[in-house]
Amino acid sequence: MPAVFTALFGGFLGLALLKFGNPPIMEKWVTAPTNVYEFIIGSPWPITWAYTLLAIVALLGMSVAKRGAAVPYWLVLLPLAWVAWECLASFWTANSGLTGPTLAHFFACAACFYLGFFCLAPNRRFIFFWPGLVCGLSIVIAIGWQQHFGGLEQTRKYFFLYIYPGLKEVPPDYLKKIASSRIFSTLFYPNALAGAVLLLLVPVLQMIWQLHELFTTGARLLLIAALGIGGLGCLFWSGSKGGWLLMLVLGLLWLLRLPFNPRVKRNLVLAILALGLAGFFLKYAGFFQKGATSVSARFDYWEAALRTTIDHPLVGTGPGTFSIAYQKVKRPESEMSRLVHNDYLEQASDSGVPGFLLFTVFVIGAVVFAYPPSKPIQDPLWPLSEWLSKSAQRDRTQPPQTRSKENNKQSVPDPTRELPVMFAIWLGVLGWSLQSFLEFSLYIPALAWSAFAFMGFLLGRRYLQGSALKHIDKKPASR
Repeated sequence: MPAVFTALFGGFLGLALLKFGNPPIMEKWVTAPTNVYEFIIGSPWPITWAYTLLAIVALLGMSVAKRGAAVPYWLVLLPLAWVAWECLASFWTANSGLTGPTLAHFFACAACFYLGFFCLAPNRRFIFFWPGLVCGLSIVIAIGWQQHFGGLEQTRKYFFLYIYPGLKEVPPDYLKKIASSRIFSTLFYPNALAGAVLLLLVPVLQMIWQLHELFTTGARLLLIAALGIGGLGCLFWSGSKGGWLLMLVLGLLWLLRLPFNPRVKRNLVLAILALGLAGFFLKYAGFFQKGATSVSARFDYWEAALRTTIDHPLVGTGPGTFSIAYQKVKRPESEMSRLVHNDYLEQASDSGVPGFLLFTVFVIGAVVFAYPPSKPIQDPLWPLSEWLSKSAQRDRTQPPQTRSKENNKQSVPDPTRELPVMFAIWLGVLGWSLQSFLEFSLYIPALAWSAFAFMGFLLGRRYLQGSALKHIDKKPASR
């Protein structure tokens, strides 16, 4: 049952990348698929379908849930307190039609956190979490490449020729997105695609590298090269300036963690940093010469959010209602926006200073307290291939009457063996939390649900590992 739950939870988050990449406040423009093509490939699904699937996963998770690790109680309770405050702020909302879908999404975020903490972290079958997520990310990357090499142009022609003339109302954001050459794959817009790469690419690559016995070194390098080049290509073609810089930071942090000569490491880091920044400024030199319009637009949104917070410091204008407040203070020449492009300021504008503090302290606390220890390790994350090979060897050597009893026993994993994957997941969460200063990653279900699940897993696993390490350290003395 733990393996089934883990596989379904990972599959659900992988499916979210493909079908639930739109902000909840845009849900009125999402319609149910009308044929098999739309159901499988062509269009997103209504978010209510996601809540039904998440409820099924949560019910299954309740059957395998265990008491969490000794994490500070205030940190574990913060997501619940944050959602409770959002509910309170909704009583003074400026638009209930925007607040209702936003609240439902926040409940799903909290549910994913607690599933990660109580069900995924104590689960010794965590390896089964990855297939669905890897498949989802791979399809996102494949569709991104297909869009870059002609698919986006074909979609644009088909939309304006056959679909646009029959529509009564089209979201302005969608018109802007489809008219651009920046790819977005299955996500809401290009910067959301960049957010998916930041959150998931490093953990997936690290996970593939662990499969020592299932794949040869050459096969693992081939898989890593294919997904790595594919993900970085999507990041490049998305045109996300912030995504480029953040991926550079995450890559350097990952490199600094690797155990090799410190002098060589330092020189390599400096060289990659210089090349990355040079490439960034060469690529976007024209953007800065034109005045960096998207940057100035963000300053307008942030200023409006601060003014709204000053006017409504306690409960804001209601979850998801920034567009209502922004219309009142927007400059005539400024571009309209439905979200602040800064999740932390969005919390202040929508739910007041308490909502801002609860969310910000939770994210910072999760990043700080979940940081994996840096210990030398030899063989991380007891890979799936190792588990399969040990099971097969045990079945061959044990008498039939003892196999069922042995299979019901769960061996205690060595807490030092999964630290590289935990660090890679932590890097993804760090990238998501930093991008939230520039984008609305919290309001993209495909990103937020995975990020909250990762934070719950990291917190629970980190402290469970601490307890196990203490137990291991005490063994020699007791002997």
